[in-house]
Parts: sequence; structure tokens; C-alpha cells
Amino acid sequence: MSTDSQGTRLNKFLASCGVGSRRACDAIIQEGRVYVNNAICDNPATRVTSDDVVRLGKKIVTPRSTEVVLFNKPRGLVCTAKDELGRETIYAALPQKLHHLKNVGRLDKESEGIIVLTNDGELALELTHPSKKVEKEYIVTLNQAFQNEVMDRLIAGVHTPEGRAAAKSVRRLSPRRVSVVLETGLKRQIRLMFEAVHLRVTKLVRVRIGSLGGSGLEPGEWYALEPNEIEALKTNPKPRKQPADVEKAKRQRPAAKKSPRRPARKSAKKQSRGRSSGRPPKRRR
Repeated sequence: MSTDSQGTRLNKFLASCGVGSRRACDAIIQEGRVYVNNAICDNPATRVTSDDVVRLGKKIVTPRSTEVVLFNKPRGLVCTAKDELGRETIYAALPQKLHHLKNVGRLDKESEGIIVLTNDGELALELTHPSKKVEKEYIVTLNQAFQNEVMDRLIAGVHTPEGRAAAKSVRRLSPRRVSVVLETGLKRQIRLMFEAVHLRVTKLVRVRIGSLGGSGLEPGEWYALEPNEIEALKTNPKPRKQPADVEKAKRQRPAAKKSPRRPARKSAKKQSRGRSSGRPPKRRR
């Protein structure tokens, strides 16, 4: 057991063992249920190394290998391990070997699209904490066409029962379909935002988290992510240049200097007409 910067904090170590979230592990440690080298340890900041033996009660705990899965959630399933209303959950569509993984964030029952499942608490926190501002993109279909002013209102922010909510960007795809990008994750945020502007969502699909999309993944399918794909989850794509920015750039671009116009030469016919003398012009032989 170490008190310096070496090793791993005890609460993080327990979370990596699958005991629970880091906050839940804090509570377990402070209750005096955790032993390090046969001594009770009630300080979550205590650091442990591979040489230490950590027990939860009488059971020795060891870190699990981390797993990260991308799942394309079908419509009609709820994102929870057990539902108090008896509704079918996402785990009904997943094999038993993945049931120990926790979903990162949620999609409501009527929504569909990609969702991450993992036993890596650090990754889950990084993908959901507001300070990280990880983008989530959704394709939204509405019950009717709408004016462009609606998109401006959603970006500026509207009042919902869950609090004030705003989109990072809204881009029209068709008269009734838009791409909406969020950095926050209020409950049913997109549906409530459109309700605030008197529109109803008929279909909602999450298509991107960070820089990672789910193209080619059919509803109900999943696959384990590679390290580069996990990094893509945590990294937002470079912002695309909006039409308004392009117009602004054009206005700010210095105008090209025009070369002075040379006086037009008169044709021989016009010159002959302009002569004061009535004699015809001399011809060269």
C-alpha cells in the first residue's frame, strides 16, 4: 500500500474490478468493507500496486480486462439491466457473455441507434461528463415540415421540463428530417426540445458518438471496438464550415485590383468617318 503518486487509487482499482462506479466504491470503502493487505482501509485515495492484496469482505478482487462494445439498439428496448415495468431491455438482444457490461448513457424506448457498453468506468465517465463535450449526432424525423427559424431557436436554447436545453448544431436534411448534434444529455432532450417549438419527433436515430459512427451495423448487432475506435469515441470531428461562414469569408476577402482600361481603338472605318477633310485616306501599295 502506497501513499505517494505510485500505484492506482483504491476507488479506481475497485471500479476496474467491476465492484461498481467510482462513487459507489467510495461509499463501500468509507463503510470499512475493504481490506488492503488484511488491514481495513477507509481512504478512497489510498494507492495500491500489483503487490497489494485487496479484499471486499472475504473475497479477493482483481481488475477485469476492459471490454468496449458498440451496439445498434433497436426500437422498443429500454436501456437498463432490469426494468420495474417489465419492459424488454437491451440485454434481451445481447448474448449472456455481455450482460456484465454497463450501457454508457441511454436511448429511450422509442429511439434507436448506437450505444456503448463497457466495464471501463473511466471511459464511461469521459463519454458522459459535460466537461468533456463529447458530441452525439442524431437523425431526427418530424411530423411536419418547418421553417429555418426553428433550427435557430434550438441552437439558441429552449425551455423544457428538464431545464434549458440547446443543440450544438442543427442541419436540415429534408423538409421533415434534420441532423441534431448534442454535447449534453438531458432525459429525452431532443423530443422535449422539439415539443417546445410545437413539433413532434416520429423517429430518432443516434448515428455518431465522438468521431465514431455505426454505419454497416444493423439493428440488434454489436461488435467489440478496437483501440483506435475507442479513441475515436472520445474525439469530436473537425467542425465543418457552415455556408454562413463561407459567405463571411467571401465578404472579408480583399477585392482583386482591376487593371486600368485602355481606350478602345477606333477602326479604320470609324477613323475615316471622323476625318474633317473630305479627301479619302491614302492607301498603301
